Amino acid sequence: MKRTLSTPHRNLGLSRSFPFLFSVLGLLVTGLSFTACKKFELPPLPKEANKIKHVVVIYLENHSFDNLYGQFPGANGLSNASAANITQVDASGTPYSFLPSIPMSNAFPLNLPNTLFNIDQYVPNDQKTPDVLHRYYQEQMQIDGGKMDKFALFNNTAGLSQGYYQTSLLPLLGMAQKYTLCDNFFHSAFGGSFLNHMWLIAAASPVFPNAPAGSVAKLDSSGKLISDGAVTPDGFVVNTSFSVNAPHPATVNPAALVPNQNMPTIGDRLNDKHVSWVWYSGGWNDALAGNPDPTFQFHHQPFIYFSKYADGTQAKKDHLKDETEFMSAAKNGTLPSVSFVKPLGINNEHPGYSEVQTGESHTVELINDVLNGPNGKDAVIIITYDENGGFWDHVAPPIIDKKWGPGTRVPAIIISPFAKQGFVDHTQYETISILSFIEKRWDLNPLGDRDSDANPLQNAFDFSAFSDNGPGHK
Repeated sequence: MKRTLSTPHRNLGLSRSFPFLFSVLGLLVTGLSFTACKKFELPPLPKEANKIKHVVVIYLENHSFDNLYGQFPGANGLSNASAANITQVDASGTPYSFLPSIPMSNAFPLNLPNTLFNIDQYVPNDQKTPDVLHRYYQEQMQIDGGKMDKFALFNNTAGLSQGYYQTSLLPLLGMAQKYTLCDNFFHSAFGGSFLNHMWLIAAASPVFPNAPAGSVAKLDSSGKLISDGAVTPDGFVVNTSFSVNAPHPATVNPAALVPNQNMPTIGDRLNDKHVSWVWYSGGWNDALAGNPDPTFQFHHQPFIYFSKYADGTQAKKDHLKDETEFMSAAKNGTLPSVSFVKPLGINNEHPGYSEVQTGESHTVELINDVLNGPNGKDAVIIITYDENGGFWDHVAPPIIDKKWGPGTRVPAIIISPFAKQGFVDHTQYETISILSFIEKRWDLNPLGDRDSDANPLQNAFDFSAFSDNGPGHK
């Protein structure tokens, strides 16, 4: 049985609900393993995908799709939002008369109507806005079972969640217009940057079984949040936490440092097949030397949480490098097969310490370094955001895993000679679709069910103009 590519993954069938049962039945009835019996398999990538020699993932910060691309022609944007989605409600479910006032800034007027508003008219996109709340439990409450009506309620900046930027002013707009813009792409895990970086490389949540009591969230008997924490009562790390490995803040409580994780990562899978890869991070060398940039984010470095890339390992030296080395490799045509690029805080668009224009302009430079370099002819560049950053979006996330996500919709742009040109892709994807794409391109074993089942960006490419002789030769 095949899963239609455009069908949301809402019903994963009995093979996901009762994996043990199906594994037993598979062994008894067919003599095959559960993997061999697995239903709902996506078709493989076309053989022409082997022409892709380099994948570059540029991971930006904290904007929903509607917040940036809600006015993009042909996309499922602001004009498709219903009044019920837009209208924000208080704890009793009553619509606000006006949006709750926005603290930490006097740029926004009081008594904003309870609807969407353009941020640029108050704070242009080359200036900073306050940060917006984005945490594991709170995002689930903001989504409110798909109603998308409690973003202003569960937020430290209240009504700012309902702001959007003018799409026509975005520095990345030209890339989105020329290549493929995905308008049905969701960040894979509820919550913030820390957890979604983990899902980008491991498709799973880290564990901290003996976390300090002060780090553990408290829930009532119904699962309602009483007091927040970085760690769930059942021992998963979901909010900002730091690794026992360097770099981490000098002032952090050693008892609260997350112990080394041993689950597999995409780096391990690539190593298994001797496929080259690097995680490039802005400000990495300075942070390792003990002189971190003020906007360097320690919790945006997911591989340092894993034992295979711990302090003193050769793997850490080989695979974790500074963004400047990415720029040089792109210009010189020496990129590894897979590159993950994490810009420094000031360049990643994160509200509070970065601006949209600065971050996107930096990203355009990175893109051009690749496209104009020797590796550009066979590269795929994937631009996406780790999570929505607490900003509202009108599309309810699909229900795949009630505990983990996915969360709110975020932008994604696929840039490549192989990408469809001037195309809006409505196919459902999520962050770990990137993992699925890498796994299927290099025939890697999946990390788990979520990435195995995720659509590997299949509708974003057009290989019809490519043959063994190169572009333009059919």
